[in-house]
Amino acid sequence: MTQPNRTFSFHRLASPARFAKWARVAAPIAALVGTFLLLAGIYLALFASPPDYQQGETVRIMYVHVPAAWLSMMLYALMALCSVFWLVWKHPLADLIARNAAPIGAAFTLIVLITGSLWGKPMWGAWWVWDARLTSVLILFFLYLGYIAITAVDVPDDSNRNIAAVISLLGAINLPIIKFSVEWWNTLHQPASVLKMSGPAIDASMMWPLMTMFAALLCISVACVLWRVLGAMDAQKCRRIQLQSMRS
Repeated sequence: MTQPNRTFSFHRLASPARFAKWARVAAPIAALVGTFLLLAGIYLALFASPPDYQQGETVRIMYVHVPAAWLSMMLYALMALCSVFWLVWKHPLADLIARNAAPIGAAFTLIVLITGSLWGKPMWGAWWVWDARLTSVLILFFLYLGYIAITAVDVPDDSNRNIAAVISLLGAINLPIIKFSVEWWNTLHQPASVLKMSGPAIDASMMWPLMTMFAALLCISVACVLWRVLGAMDAQKCRRIQLQSMRS
């Protein structure tokens, strides 16, 4: 008996050719949706949402700070997962995704640190404190930079990619530390108000702008990663053509 024909499955995307064909369609759609959501999120965050009764207008930094924090960890988790596929199966597409997601994740982590400092000055009276949450996010930023630096080295074998993949997996230990740091230690950073077992402790008037901004930045980051991967695949094809022309 023949197996049913499946029009789509994730294992089909393991083929670089199929992935490229899918990514060329998905990337502009994600960018378009992300742009629309970003405009809507900016309007909701700046004009439709009320100021906080404690933080005042400073709370509007949250609409960029929190989604950027989520995405910085999500992209690192993606990078670590792809590193597993590279180390175990040596799949080149997994390596490409990890290497091209790293700069996007580093950018979001930098945004987290900058917006956190802007929020911390009026709330804590200082641009920076060695708070457990802030320190662990700073470590995440250094992990991103280290991964990018190692993979940028051009070597004939895969030694640098293997080292970077191992570092990314070891660095993944930092993700739960970031998440639970406000619960494990007595920190100045406020506890979680959205991802809680008892439910969100944030009003709907602030939740909608926050989730809209998160969806917008998620779509934009997906588009950016896909475009970077497609560019890397095209660059590899050009190098192969150049090598073949030189040999012939």
